[in-house]
Amino acid sequence: MIAVLLAARPDRERERLRQVRIPRSTYHAVRRRAYEELWLRDRYIPHPVPLGVPYVTFLVARPFADRFEEFTKTVALDAGNVVLWTGHQVLVAIFFHAKAADGRTWETRVAREKFGTATTLITVRADGPTVPVYFDFEGLWCNLAGIPGTLAYPHGLGGALPGPEPEGEAPVLTSHRAWAVEELLHRPFSGTEAGKGPHLVGPLGLPFAQRRMLARGWVDHRTLLDPAPLPAYQGKSPDEVVLITGVPRSGARPEELFASLTRECRVFPFLLVVGSTRWLLGALGASTPPPPDVSFARRPVLATLREYLEGIEIVQEAAAHFSPRVDHRYDRLLSSRDSTPARKP
Repeated sequence: MIAVLLAARPDRERERLRQVRIPRSTYHAVRRRAYEELWLRDRYIPHPVPLGVPYVTFLVARPFADRFEEFTKTVALDAGNVVLWTGHQVLVAIFFHAKAADGRTWETRVAREKFGTATTLITVRADGPTVPVYFDFEGLWCNLAGIPGTLAYPHGLGGALPGPEPEGEAPVLTSHRAWAVEELLHRPFSGTEAGKGPHLVGPLGLPFAQRRMLARGWVDHRTLLDPAPLPAYQGKSPDEVVLITGVPRSGARPEELFASLTRECRVFPFLLVVGSTRWLLGALGASTPPPPDVSFARRPVLATLREYLEGIEIVQEAAAHFSPRVDHRYDRLLSSRDSTPARKP
């Protein structure tokens, strides 16, 4: 059932019940518990281009111990910062920018202000297939639970944007569209403020204008997984966050690397960023190796990575060590509420 929720397909409730094949009461009870136990949370993730921030920067850094908290606060104050994870040794941040140069300033700033070392910074334009996997945990969950196949994995960020605008023309964020987008981006947090359960902030019952933004691909409803509180299942526990970066070899294709990892290695990245000179993968691993699966001969992961990347760097830290300082707060991108119509009921 959790696999169906992670797939975040725009199916009606009746179709979801048909897929999971359990009674309605059981479905709702399990769903409520998954959210209450903090395994799952809903977010509305915008397409960066219509918001006028077509560049996305991914930053992985090792801050100095004496500057860690200062660096964290500095990153969080950036108006374009939408995701900020901090572990004991590593910081991961994501920014949406109007210009590519805005992202590159972070690399200079880290060095100039001596915040840390071992910095990886990748800035991509979000109107192409540059982020084919973006915080999608369905593949991982299906593999963990022994479910054959997936429903919607992988979800990416950005890409080609369908819509009524003539070809070659940028989508226009009118005031009414801005209201609809902002309401969606803020929905998980306004629901909590109103006392609504976290399992009840999905797209059911949305106004037409907001449903239209979802249908046009300006915003994507997603259900995200937090691996830290997950209990082990059949001796398997994805309790380690693994971040891998490397320079693509000549002729390397990201879709082929992804296929090799998922089919031959049984590794399902929750993040894949394809920069022009560097790629970034995020995956979950187990600190304690699970019992060997004699029914499937897995291909070694590092050997597979070496076929596509060189200068490979791997950062690994316990999932329980990570704290989401900025937890997918895309509503920050439309913070000028006075320029949009008043909230509608």
